Amino acid sequence: MPYDHGVATRLRTAVMRARPQAHIDERKMFGGVALLLDGSIAWGVLGSDLIIRVTDTDAALRRPHARPFDFTGRPSRGLVYVAPPGFAAEADLDAWVALGLAGASAFARTKRPARRTKPPKPRVRARTAAS
Repeated sequence: MPYDHGVATRLRTAVMRARPQAHIDERKMFGGVALLLDGSIAWGVLGSDLIIRVTDTDAALRRPHARPFDFTGRPSRGLVYVAPPGFAAEADLDAWVALGLAGASAFARTKRPARRTKPPKPRVRARTAAS
């Protein structure tokens, strides 16, 4: 499903208002667009809905026009969809952006460090017989 470019533009503007100096990466994901903060999805647009990373999924789902992020058919903890009426006003969009900022920051802190692997074995050169 393609994403609404108008919603994506509004989202980018709201994110830049909230964190003007932040380095935000933008990637196409889920058939939409995702905005990543420090490598973690914080916000996104799929169709005309927002995708928001949140710290408390249950509290976010109690807000008007929010529903579980169930892109794969199974709800994902930490992500919610927000229907367009839920962010029609700029103040509402700014509130969702703030939740996404907090959610991405918390998610980045709780990520497990990369698993250490064993160092590679030293290579042994095969000896050649000298005649």
